[in-house]
Amino acid sequence: MDRKPWNEPYLTDMDLRSFIAGHFWQILASISILYVARKVVLYHRLRKFPGPPLTGFTDFFHNKAFIGGRCYEWYTHASETYGSIVRVGPNTLITSSPDVWTHVNIKPAYKRSNWYYRALRIEHGRDHIFSQTDNYKHGQRRKQMAPAYSGKENPELEPAIDARLRDLLNLIRSKYLSTETRVVPMDLAKKVQFFTLDVISTIGLGKCFGMLENDTDVSNYAESSEKGLHASGVAIGLGFGLIAQLPWIGKFIAPSPKDCTGFGKMMGTCFRYVDERAAKPFDTPSDMLASFMRHGLTHEELRSEALEQVFAGSDNTATAIRGSLLYIMTNPRVYRKLQREIDEAVQTGISSENSSRIVSYAQAKRLPYLQAVIREGIRTFTPAVNTFPRDVPPGGDTVIVDGKLVFLPGGTCIGYSGQAMHHDKAVYGEDAKSFRPERWFEKDPEKLAAMIKTNDLVFGHGNWQCLGKPVAYNEINKIIFEVNVTGNPKALRTIRNLTNVFVVTEKF
Repeated sequence: MDRKPWNEPYLTDMDLRSFIAGHFWQILASISILYVARKVVLYHRLRKFPGPPLTGFTDFFHNKAFIGGRCYEWYTHASETYGSIVRVGPNTLITSSPDVWTHVNIKPAYKRSNWYYRALRIEHGRDHIFSQTDNYKHGQRRKQMAPAYSGKENPELEPAIDARLRDLLNLIRSKYLSTETRVVPMDLAKKVQFFTLDVISTIGLGKCFGMLENDTDVSNYAESSEKGLHASGVAIGLGFGLIAQLPWIGKFIAPSPKDCTGFGKMMGTCFRYVDERAAKPFDTPSDMLASFMRHGLTHEELRSEALEQVFAGSDNTATAIRGSLLYIMTNPRVYRKLQREIDEAVQTGISSENSSRIVSYAQAKRLPYLQAVIREGIRTFTPAVNTFPRDVPPGGDTVIVDGKLVFLPGGTCIGYSGQAMHHDKAVYGEDAKSFRPERWFEKDPEKLAAMIKTNDLVFGHGNWQCLGKPVAYNEINKIIFEVNVTGNPKALRTIRNLTNVFVVTEKF
């Protein structure tokens, strides 16, 4: 038999096309069988976990909830209907169990899921602390950044917050005070966002955006942030989030500091501020960027972390403040009780009516009803309620659910059903969905401990706890103490959860 020379192909393009044409239906059937077989295998792995119809076979409903901006409501309904661990996709679970979620966050073998966190990269191909999925690298970066957030190397942290709160109070007093003859409406939700953005730019970038001073969204930073968050949520829902990180595609579709809108516009501003700060001395304690530089962050890493902290450090804190203030304003009993405690604090010298003096964080933490109101505010209107998924270790893991041992197969993605967890009647009582700060004076020590343990998960847990938690609580305590809010707020007009952040417009 004649043989072809070694350098000639045995199958030409013509032969291949002829083969495919002659066996098209067989090939199509084989691919279909493989597809169905894969779906069956995936379904079988998690078949014991209940969930909404068809979620064992498709991610369509999960993706749809992401795109719609109300994923947290879908998670809540699923958790309340099917239990504390629910299947929401072929390989995806969510849990509303505080014990399970605590376990997932403290066991080292769990890691962040690439499909979610990598899609939250702001810059093409570059991680920040929130998008980092490598446990070791994430731990190292936390060590570099933690001193700045704790205030140990940033002595101007609390004074900077005080300065921005004075800006807010001065704005209200000079422009928005109503009288008996004239009512002056104010969009408090927007002013709160201006406050948190001015705070994080001051302590994080070394330069204030100046939104409160100008009473406007300077350079449309807030608008750019909202557009960027919306784009991220849609990208994750459509599966484009990881595509944006591919080497040959991502650089053309990922945000750029040259963009005129969205994350790109904010990138350009943050990078400019970082460059200006990096050119100044950083060898003595002063601000966050100086601390980051002293602990070894490169110039590119400074840019990435500064950009991330502007988004993470302003939106979630603003949501926590807005939710708490809204519930105070709409509950006269709570308002009167809180105002009475604040008035007594002023009379006893804990704080002063002198506008130049802002209550200290340490002083505010000594007011029990204020602390109860804050805990109840972030519980009832939880600021960050998206999935924050983790991958189960390759060998699988066993957790305790409702007193029973449950095995989680390796490689399964398990996330957080935040609103269901923080509205759980088993933890908080039959009125768990109601705003009642008095629940935090529970006399049963075991029940109170369980409530506090669950409430503390609002800002994450273990190595995944939000580094900005001390800063956020500092801002929340001060603004609720200092801002006297009364009136008839508008009903909620527009509220969406974009990626993991609530965006509220025309709130009150």
